[in-house]
Amino acid sequence: MKLLLTRHGQTDWNVAGKIQGITDIELNETGVKQAETTREKLLNENIDVIISSPLKRAKKTAEIIKGERDIPLIIDDGLKERCFGKFEGKTAKEFDFDEMWNYKLNKQYEDAESTGELFERVTRLFR
Repeated sequence: MKLLLTRHGQTDWNVAGKIQGITDIELNETGVKQAETTREKLLNENIDVIISSPLKRAKKTAEIIKGERDIPLIIDDGLKERCFGKFEGKTAKEFDFDEMWNYKLNKQYEDAESTGELFERVTRLFR
């Protein structure tokens, strides 16, 4: 099995350096163009299925990449971005972003998904 992984296109929060998490931010114009460029680069790839997060930025990226091709598009919560709770909308400079991603610490924050919970969720999806 061959997996092709892509990230969603740019959003205004990406430009501002804000943590998006599960906050449902739309692609901006650059993000749409990035998805279109990715679609063109993948035209000759044999793609059996596209699986996307339900978040607008990821789903729109997947839809653009799919284009008119007859490829099933599956929306799965297992691919949702990590929930950053109260840190969503903040920049990485406003809190200890590295500590939050430290798997060994697996620190639990109020209303946020721990690194371990995130890894477990995504691992379930791939299994």
